[in-house]
Amino acid sequence: MKRCPQCGRDYNDPMLSFCLDDGAALLDGPASVDEPLTAILPDSLSTAESPTRTLDPAEAEATRLYGERTGKAAPRRARLVAGICVAVVVAAIAIGGYWFYGRGSSKQIESIAVMPFVNESGDPNIEYLSDGMTETLINSLSQVPELSVKARSLVFQYKGKQMNPGTLASELGVQAILTGRIIQRGENVTLSVELIDGKTQNTLWGKQYEKQASGLVTLQRELASDVSNRLKSKLSGEDTEKIEKGGTNDNLAYQAYLKGRYYWNKRTVTDLEKAIEQFKAATDRDPDYALAFAGLADCYAIYSDYTGDPTGESLPKAKAFAEKALSLDPTLGAAHATLGSVALSTWDWEEAEKEFKTAIELDPDYPTAYHWYSILLRQRLRLDEASIAVKRAVELDPLSSVIQMNLAEVQAAQGDFSDSVATSLKLIEISPDFAVGYVPLGRAYLALGRPDDAIAALEKAVDLNQRAGYELGELGYAYAKSGRRSEAQQILKELEEKYTRKEAKGMNVAAIYVGFGDKDKAFEWLEKDLRSRNGELGMITWLLTWEPLRADPRYSSLVRRMGLRD
Repeated sequence: MKRCPQCGRDYNDPMLSFCLDDGAALLDGPASVDEPLTAILPDSLSTAESPTRTLDPAEAEATRLYGERTGKAAPRRARLVAGICVAVVVAAIAIGGYWFYGRGSSKQIESIAVMPFVNESGDPNIEYLSDGMTETLINSLSQVPELSVKARSLVFQYKGKQMNPGTLASELGVQAILTGRIIQRGENVTLSVELIDGKTQNTLWGKQYEKQASGLVTLQRELASDVSNRLKSKLSGEDTEKIEKGGTNDNLAYQAYLKGRYYWNKRTVTDLEKAIEQFKAATDRDPDYALAFAGLADCYAIYSDYTGDPTGESLPKAKAFAEKALSLDPTLGAAHATLGSVALSTWDWEEAEKEFKTAIELDPDYPTAYHWYSILLRQRLRLDEASIAVKRAVELDPLSSVIQMNLAEVQAAQGDFSDSVATSLKLIEISPDFAVGYVPLGRAYLALGRPDDAIAALEKAVDLNQRAGYELGELGYAYAKSGRRSEAQQILKELEEKYTRKEAKGMNVAAIYVGFGDKDKAFEWLEKDLRSRNGELGMITWLLTWEPLRADPRYSSLVRRMGLRD
C-alpha cells in the first residue's frame, strides 16, 4: 500500500508514484499525514551531526563557500541547502507526476478501443454478458467529451483472437487498448480489466471487480466511471449523467437488455424475435428504461427487411417505442434516427430528414444515422449528398456489413459499377454469411454484362437467406434478363405464393416482370405496394432494375403519389 503524505489518500496500485489529487510523491506504507517534511528526506539530513561523518557534496560546497568562520553553522547551513535541493527535486518530480498521471494522461489519451471481453466461464449461455458489457462500455465512453472510441463492429472482428496489444492499437489507430475477462460462477461475477498503452504496451491501470449477478448495474457504472477517470480528468456531473443516460437500476432488466442487444446484433429473423422478447422483458421490469424501448424500436424498424412482413404492421410499433424512449430521454440520438427511418419508410420525406439531422446533432458519431440518412438522399436522387453521408458512416464504422452494402448501392446509383463490385467483394470477405451483401454484387455484375457472375452471387444470397422474398425477386429478375425464362417463371410462382402469405412484397414480383419486358404486369404489382405503402418502394427512383419503366407516364404518377419528384 502507498499513501500520499499531503492528503492521506491510500493507493493499492503499485504502478503509481504520485498522488492523483495533489501530485505529492507517494510513500510506501500507511504514513501519517501529520509527519514532518523531514520524514521524506534521507536519514543523514535529519539526524544529529556526527563529527566523523563524511560531508556530502552539498555540505562540502557550503564549507568551501562559507569556510570555518562560523564553526558548526556552516554544516548546518549546508544541510539546509541540501534539504532544500532535495525538496525542490521531490516537488519537481511530484509536479511532473501530477501532470502525467493526474492531468497529463487525460490530455494524452484521446482514443481507445474497448476489445471484446473474454468469457472465461466456459458457458456459452452467458456470452451475452461479456458481449453486452463490452457494448455498454463502448456506448458509455462514447459520451465522454473529446474521446474517440472505436465502434462495436470494428473491435468485434477481433473477438476470439489472441493479439499483441501494440499490434491492436496500431491496426485500430488508437492510443490505448482496454481488455477484460469475465467469469461467472453461480451468482458471483468477476470482471478483470486492464488499460494498456498502445505504444509501450505497459499497463496504465488495472482493476478486478467482484459482484453478485444482482449488482451488474452498479458494476457497469463503476467500470464506465473508473475508465473515464483514468483516460481523462474527473468527469463533471453533466458528463457523468451522459455516460449513465437511458439506463436502469433494475439488474434483471439490465440483463434482459444485454441479451436483447446480443440477439439484435445477429440480424436473423429468429434472433430478432428473441431480441424483441428480451427488450420487452426489460421494459416490463422497468417501464422507465429508455434504452430498452429504443431497442424495441430498432427491432421493429428493420423487422420487415428480414421477415418480408408488410411495413405497415411493424413501423407503427417502431415509431411508438422510439417516441416512448425519447419521452424518457430526449437526448437519445439513436431513437431520433429510428424515427427518421420510420418516416422514410412511410414516405414522410421532410420529417425523415429533420429526424436524421437531429440524430446527427445529438450524436455526431452514430454511424447508423448517416447510413439511414444516405438512403433518404439516394431515394430523392441527391446522390452526391448520399455519397458524403454514407462515406461518413463508413469512417465511423468501417466494418459494418450493412453500411458497406449501402456504400455499394450508392456507387451503383452513381453509375460506378466497378467500384460497387469492389465494395461488395470487400464486405463479403468480412461477412461471408451476410446474405443481402451479395445482392448489390449481383446487380453490379449484371450491369457490367457478367450475367453468370451475377446469377452466382444472387443464388448465394437466396441460399443464405432461406429463399426470402427480397433475394428471390433479385434472382428472378437476373434469370429473366439473362434469358433463363423457365427458372424465372418458377421463382415468379414461388413469390406470388409468398405474397399471399405476406412473406414477399409486390416489387419483388414486379422486378421479374420487368425482366420479361411486361410493363403492364410490373405496374400492376407496383400499384399493390403503393396501396399497402411498402416502405421500400422508393428504391424504384434509383435502381437500374426500374430504368425501363421511367419513360412511362404510370411511373411518373407512381412517384408523385409517393411524394417524390419525378
